[in-house]
Amino acid sequence: MANTANIGIIYHMERQTENYIGESEVFLDFQRRIADAATVDRSVLVIGERGSGKELAASRLHYLSKRWQKNLVTVNCAALAPTLIESELFGYEQGAFTGAGKTRKGRFEEAQGGTLFLDEIGNIPMQVQEKILRVVEYGTYERVGSSVTHETDVRIIGATNADLKQMCREGKFKEDLLDRLSFEVIFVPPLRERGEDILILANYFASRMAMECGLPETPAFSGNVQETLLSYTWPGNVRELKNTIERAVYRSKGHTITTIQLDPFENPFDTTFNGGNEGTPKTAKTPTQPKTDVPEPPNMMSSFYDSIPINKLNETKEAIERNLLERALKQANGNQKEAAALMGLSYDQFRGLYRKHRK
Repeated sequence: MANTANIGIIYHMERQTENYIGESEVFLDFQRRIADAATVDRSVLVIGERGSGKELAASRLHYLSKRWQKNLVTVNCAALAPTLIESELFGYEQGAFTGAGKTRKGRFEEAQGGTLFLDEIGNIPMQVQEKILRVVEYGTYERVGSSVTHETDVRIIGATNADLKQMCREGKFKEDLLDRLSFEVIFVPPLRERGEDILILANYFASRMAMECGLPETPAFSGNVQETLLSYTWPGNVRELKNTIERAVYRSKGHTITTIQLDPFENPFDTTFNGGNEGTPKTAKTPTQPKTDVPEPPNMMSSFYDSIPINKLNETKEAIERNLLERALKQANGNQKEAAALMGLSYDQFRGLYRKHRK
């Protein structure tokens, strides 16, 4: 018979399934680090890019810990005005400031015995950092407008995508607080580093969306689409993948997905260079060739060079780059990694050139 702790963990995992899907070594190592850190009752920092799952990692840290039966209280520090963060965290007494009509508990009090998750912790003002430092060191605080000391037993988990050490050097974050909070620092792996996990997650999101849309079956991804999903860098990580897959499924009407739109803001009526939509063949019209003053290269290269007006260096260079980009993408069927290899460029070099000419 499962004990109550296991039942609580299973329930939580069912609600946040996407945080536990993956087979890559980097992902499994990340999960092991969370499980290890959860058992030690110390502060933890979770570092990761937007959309990578920092809040879900914090949730697992809580539900795998001895505090799982108590509250997990989340505060998004980026969503609060700097002047409100102190009263939000520590509460306030009646009459402490204009509008304080009655005494209000703070988040530390709500999280008593449990976990307080401070998302975007780098946004906390220095004055409030001082009070948090006192909580970490002595387990005490005062409400805004009160001199009465309250004791608290709370585990703090902080999350950010900012460089906190650099913020310390710039005087924007207290070094003492960073030292106290960083008993363990866990980095969330970006989706681009998780390899085949991308397709595992894509199939999971597709099946969920197909069910929501009432489709008779989950659409399959063509080989070209799978290649695109694996080669894209996913700056928005799992959150971006989820939106992309759900959009593709609802448009597919149950058929095989052969093309995928990575950028929902892509304008199909834009006539500027758009060769491949972040590595995906486009369904829109083939872009018109750029108009330049550079003539078509004749057979003799010397004649070609002589035909270029001396004052057209920049235009000539851009026209050649644009032409080679379009040819490489066409030959690679829109796959940017393959196009980069054809041009003898690294993927990052290719992306820089691509962005330059997509504007």
